[in-house]
Amino acid sequence: MAESNFVDYVKIHCKSGKGGAGSAHFRREKFVPKGGPDGGDGGRGGHIILEGNQHKWTLLHLKYSRHIHAGNGDAGSAQKSTGADGKDITVEVPLGTIAKDAGTGEFICEITEHGQQITLMKGGRGGLGNDHFKTSVNQAPRYAQPGEEGEEGWRILELKVLADVGLVGFPSAGKSTLLSVVSAAKPKIGDYPFTTLTPNLGIVSYREDKSFVMADIPGIIEGAHEGKGLGLRFLRHIERNPLLLFMVPADSADHLKEYNILLNELEKYNPELLDKQRFLSISKADMLDKELMEEISAELKDVPHLFFSSVTGFNIQQLKDKIWQILNS
Repeated sequence: MAESNFVDYVKIHCKSGKGGAGSAHFRREKFVPKGGPDGGDGGRGGHIILEGNQHKWTLLHLKYSRHIHAGNGDAGSAQKSTGADGKDITVEVPLGTIAKDAGTGEFICEITEHGQQITLMKGGRGGLGNDHFKTSVNQAPRYAQPGEEGEEGWRILELKVLADVGLVGFPSAGKSTLLSVVSAAKPKIGDYPFTTLTPNLGIVSYREDKSFVMADIPGIIEGAHEGKGLGLRFLRHIERNPLLLFMVPADSADHLKEYNILLNELEKYNPELLDKQRFLSISKADMLDKELMEEISAELKDVPHLFFSSVTGFNIQQLKDKIWQILNS
């Protein structure tokens, strides 16, 4: 998935269909000159429906199709014939997509399962034909209901990546390198900050044909919760990960301080993130000898952690074992 093709936020204008008008028709036949009302009902307007598609990873297909209008219902006709319903419009979205009202910011719905359908905007109801309004004192009503207007307005669709494990760390902590080693994902890798500009997903193979999904989230910096760096743009992706794998590189000046800064940024963005399972990994451990590892472990004595190296493969299997153990605890 090319980085330029990753779109996780779109604002679209939606308009559901108007209901068809009811008919005010009367039965007229050769030997029935004064037949009663037989006007049919109007068809309902088309709905706008969101449908989950596990094969989609981005909202790119909606970036240039921001006006979505469903069809209007047809009017009713003679012989109590109901008009055809307006054509529904089904919008396929990736799993993890939420919809909000653009004006109020109110949450509307979320799509989390493949094939799940939620009506984003309902079409207007069709009007009733005059047959519904006949009474003992008014056996020839000459009126019928008009169709209801559909809904119209701007909606925001936001994608929050669904993954089992979210990688959390400062830029250049080695998140992309780890993902490229344990999965078939090919994220952009470089030795400069913000190499990763979009979330990358990889399926990690585990023992006995098991697997889990890992997400490489663009690096966090101090002040990310205020929008610094790529802050607010990608912190929301972490909300969907059951396990947060924190990464601090071996060459960090203060491993515990860096870990606490990351925790602080998540807490200020959304305190509920600290309720998630989390584990600390020390990357680039090929730079350390046994004595240095012991010193860092003493520094992190109250924080469960594991050293690993994506370059040499040191402790990669042990890291996968730990992740699987936490996910299934």
